[in-house]
Amino acid sequence: MKVILLQDVKSLGKKGEIVNVNDGYARNFILPKKLGVEATGKNLNDLKLQKNNEKKVAQENLEAARKLAEELSAGKVELSIKVGEGGRTFGSVSSKEIAAAVKNQMKFDVDKKKIQLKEAIKSLGTHMVAVKLHPEVTAELKVVVKEEA
Repeated sequence: MKVILLQDVKSLGKKGEIVNVNDGYARNFILPKKLGVEATGKNLNDLKLQKNNEKKVAQENLEAARKLAEELSAGKVELSIKVGEGGRTFGSVSSKEIAAAVKNQMKFDVDKKKIQLKEAIKSLGTHMVAVKLHPEVTAELKVVVKEEA
């Protein structure tokens, strides 16, 4: 019997796959536990429509991420930290502070987990920070660190 999986089933397949299983396995395990449905013409058509819709949504998300990446790359964020004698800084600038500054200054919501700092920024000046907005889209954000007055 051909079955369309509604959830991932260990050692059988992933969600959305069409698999061939024994009739008894399908009737006694897959169908009663709502892990899959029988692969009828209507169900196959529904699966096709669902996959097309998911593809369309994924494309829209990619386009939105590219647009946001262009706007982030064009702008800059300014932060200030305390500086002691000889230009030595107290503390550092973290991804949390950068995310808050992006929200305040550029009016964009960027998750702090998407900001990729190799290490915390501990010096004054301009720094380029990578922001991973989508698996295929990474933006370069200019962060200007100034001395706190």
